[in-house]
Amino acid sequence: MTTLPPYAALLGLAVEPGDEAPVLVMPFDDAVIGRPGFLHGGAIAGLLEVAAIAALQQALAVEGGGRIKPVNVTIDFMRGGRDKPTRAAGIVTRLGTRVANVEAVAWQDDRSRPIAAARMNYLLVRG
Repeated sequence: MTTLPPYAALLGLAVEPGDEAPVLVMPFDDAVIGRPGFLHGGAIAGLLEVAAIAALQQALAVEGGGRIKPVNVTIDFMRGGRDKPTRAAGIVTRLGTRVANVEAVAWQDDRSRPIAAARMNYLLVRG
C-alpha cells in the first residue's frame, strides 16, 4: 500500500486497486472548483504530483526504499477538467541511484485523451 502525502486527503484522493502503478481518483467537489463547472488548475497539478509520488514510492519499495525530494515540475494543461471524477497515474521513466524522472497523466472519461500531463525530477536518498 502506498502512503500518500497529507495533501492527498485535502483533495479527497483515493487509490484504485491494481497491480501496476497506483491510479488515483479525485472526485469533483467544491474544494477543487476553479471557474464554475471546472477543476482548478492547482488541484489538477496536485493530483499529478501525488500520482508521481505514489508511482515513485512503489518503484523505490521494490529496491529497498528511500526518500525523495522534488527538483522540478512541469505541467502541461491540455483541456479543462469538467465536473466529474478525474484519474491520474505516474510512470517512472528513470530510476537511478540519486535521481528519478517521473511522468504523470490525468484524464477523465478516456485515458487516451488526457486533460493534463506532468514531468518531474526527484533527488533520491537511498536507504
